[in-house]
Parts: sequence; C-alpha cells; structure tokens
Amino acid sequence: MINDRYEELKHAERGALLSIVTYLFIATLKLIVANYSGSSALRADGLNNTTDTIASIAVLIGLRLARRPPDDNHPYGHWKAETVASMVTSFIMLAVGLEVLISAVQHFLNPERTSPDLIAGYVGLFSSVVLMSVYLYNNKLARKQKSQALKAASKDTFNDSLISLSTAMAIFASNFNMAWLDSIMAIFVSLIILKTAIEIFRGSAFELSDGFNEDSLIKFQQTILTLHEVLEVESIKGRTYGTIIYVEVIIKTNPEMTVKRSHELTEQVENLLAADFGVFDTKVHVEPSDLNDN
Repeated sequence: MINDRYEELKHAERGALLSIVTYLFIATLKLIVANYSGSSALRADGLNNTTDTIASIAVLIGLRLARRPPDDNHPYGHWKAETVASMVTSFIMLAVGLEVLISAVQHFLNPERTSPDLIAGYVGLFSSVVLMSVYLYNNKLARKQKSQALKAASKDTFNDSLISLSTAMAIFASNFNMAWLDSIMAIFVSLIILKTAIEIFRGSAFELSDGFNEDSLIKFQQTILTLHEVLEVESIKGRTYGTIIYVEVIIKTNPEMTVKRSHELTEQVENLLAADFGVFDTKVHVEPSDLNDN
C-alpha cells in the first residue's frame, strides 16, 4: 500500500510541474503587458499568478519530500512536508495580497487615471483559456492519483481562470469611459489573494496541530460497529500526515473471546477502514466489555 502511495505522489508531480511552467509564463506575460498598457488590474492578476507559481513549487517540493521513506527522526515518514510547504506559501500569498491591495487602492484614489490599452484585455482572455486547460488536466490527474494537494491546486487554477476572464472584461469595460473599473478589479483580485492565503493557512494549521474531521471519525465508528463482535467503540482518534490517515481505536468485545480471535478481529477492523476510507494505518486495542464494572 505504501509503495502504491509513493507512485501516486510521483505521478502527481507532473501536474505540479505543468502548473509551474504555465504560471511562470502567464505571470511574466501579464506583468510585462501591464507595465506597457498601464492596467493595474492586469498587474494585480499577474502578481496573483506569481504567488501561484510559488505555491506550485511548494506543492512540487512537498510531493517529493513526502515520498522520502521513514527514518530515525521521522518514524511516521515525511508526509507532512507537503503541509508545511502549503503554510509557507500562505505567508507569501498574504504578503503579496497586501501589497496588491495597497497599490490598487492608491491607484483608485489617484484622480489622474486613463483607460488601459486593450491589449491587456486580450492577454487576460488568453490567460483564462490556458489556465482553464491546465485546470481540466490537473483535476483529472488529482482524482486519478488521489492527491489532495494537487486537487486543491487545480481548484485554485480554476479560480485564476475566472479571475483572468473577469480582469479582461473589466479592462474592456474601462475603455468605455469607466477607467475606475480597472482599479476596482485590482482591489477585487487582491481580496481573493488574501482570502485564499487565509484558507490555506487555516487548513495547514489545522492539520499540523493534529486536527481531524469529526464527521469522518463518526463514519469510522459506525463502520467498525457493523462487525457484530464489536460491542462498543470506547474511543477513536485520527490524525493525518499529508493525505495519509492514521487511526487509533479502542473497542470492547465479549470478555470470553480468545486472544487469537481478538487478534483476528483487530485485523478485520484495519482491513475494513482501509477498504472503505483508505486509512493507511489503524491501531486497535481490545478490552473486555465488562472492564469498567469490575
């Protein structure tokens, strides 16, 4: 199972590499054209794609580090490297988002504004089509390789495609005596960058602090109780290392059950959670049902 997961992560790297190349090209193109055309919206969008380039690099580094085998200092492996990289990315995105917001507000308050050149709008449309194509490829790859990081990155790419389309529309509209729309769009893009940064930080912090979805634990417990020899689930805990799930559970059984049968039952629990939910490792402790009464 662990070797299969290593292979899935290796294949997922293709999507991260594609994102890096695409974002690097799109960001460079937008910033050059924004400087020429005077579009603050396209500049903001270009800086947004610059943070996406960094985020994609972080995803790639995380995927590669996560494939490193366990060692003396990391007995559970290096799966959380991907999460650490995501948190670093959130800080970078936060800084860029604030810079874009301040610049956009200053540009909006400047009374001497002119409409940007239409070439900026065409660049926005072109970028939207390219990013949508990357989204479709990476989303399909993420589902196939079961990569949560790549799936999240593909969703960000989808949003970036819509942002580029909106930026293009704002630039075209600003040429009809509505130059202020360009600045408004730049502010809107900066807020999206900040929102994304906060969401990535919250998700990363939750995982790094060993947070686990309560609804998932309830589902695990209900599934374990389908085994008729399990009389009660005393406690159940879960934690994640990247996309790898570890579960610890205490079950109560008939006190007359043999040690051999207890061992077989623990294996049934492990196999059940692995098959139904993809749990990588389950530690099962068996106690007699009347332990507290005694």
